[in-house]
Order: sequence, then structure tokens, then C-alpha cells
Amino acid sequence: MTDDIHIKPVAYYKGPFGSKFGIPRQSALAAVEGRVVFTEPYRVQEALRGIEGFERLWLVWGFHANKPAKGEWQPTVRPPRLGGNTAMGVWATRSPFRPNPLGLSCVELLKVDGMDLVIKGADLMDGTPIYDIKPYIPYADAWPQARSGFVGGAPEPVLQVVIPEDLPLDGRQREALAQILSLDPRPAYQDNPDKVYGMIFEKRDVRFTVKEGILTIISVES
Repeated sequence: MTDDIHIKPVAYYKGPFGSKFGIPRQSALAAVEGRVVFTEPYRVQEALRGIEGFERLWLVWGFHANKPAKGEWQPTVRPPRLGGNTAMGVWATRSPFRPNPLGLSCVELLKVDGMDLVIKGADLMDGTPIYDIKPYIPYADAWPQARSGFVGGAPEPVLQVVIPEDLPLDGRQREALAQILSLDPRPAYQDNPDKVYGMIFEKRDVRFTVKEGILTIISVES
């Protein structure tokens, strides 16, 4: 018996977020669409038989862009939900910096498109490796009355988002960015009204500022 297992991606995620900054901190917080693209030898139609009957899926994936400061895991982390100032045990959080850098997300399955899965609500960076996919089963997976520690309820929008009309964004992109940015993607310790923040969304560099509770997108460039 061995303590180690070796896993490899069965698929990769293709989506609008090109950098870690700006990605929703949990799945289902933003209604953005993406694709699960299978790799060989897992790109087999029979492996998808019956999946269209499920509305939601669990994705097991890897934090491939992580670079821990000390190159090793830490027993405590500082959750953004607590302002980034309170240390909690890593097992009591969903921090990306873990002994095994694995993530778990519940996403909505919109359709099966050939050998790709079109999904919505993923909190994943473009290019994220996916190691396993399991169907979401409400009777076994949903416990809405369970205690959730320091997390509490779902986060509410905290910023008013202003998107000037002259920026090159269509209605869908405007709606998605307004939803994502209203939750405030900044680290809790950053509140500089003169700082220009940037995130990659659909291969565009989106720049914005935040002042007195108002987030204003100032530029969108390819």
C-alpha cells in the first residue's frame, strides 16, 4: 500500500478569466460561461453518457497558478471573508494554499456540445486542469440548514459598478463584469482610491478604480 497517488488532468477549463485577480471567490457567484474540454484519452463520447440529465456538476481541479511565498504549506491562512486580518486553520477555509492544491466547485451544466461541457458559474482561471467530474445530487449534496462557521450567508454586492457607455463591451460582458466587480475583488487590505487595478476578462485588460464605494471601469484593451 502506498500513501501517494498520481493524478493527471482529464480536461481543462476554458473561460473568461485570464488571471487570478478578479475571479469570484466561490463558484456560482457570477453567471459567466465556460467550457470543460476533455483531453486524450478521456475525450470519449461514451464517458458522457447520461450526464445531460444532471443540472449541476462537481469539478475537482487544481490551483495550477499558485506560488506559495515559502514554497510550503502553512497551517493557518487569513480568509478574505474576515478582512484578511484573522488567522484560521487551513482546514476551516477554502484557501487555495493547501498541502494538496485541489479545488472543488459546483457548476451549472448548460449543455453537452460535442465532446465539451458548456458550464456556468465556475470560479476557475482559463487553463485550469480538471482532475475529476461528478454529478451533483441534491438529496445527498445539499444541506442548506448546516452551520457554516465564520462564513455565514452568501456575499452581497458591496460596490456600485460604473461602466462608461463608450467602452468596447457588449451587454453580456457588461452584465458579467458588473456582477463580478460588485463583490469587490480587491484584497481586504487594499483601499487606495488612487490605485488602478486590472484583471483579464475574455482576453481583455480591464482597468478600474474604487473610490467611496464606487468602482469605475476606466479602460478595456485587448
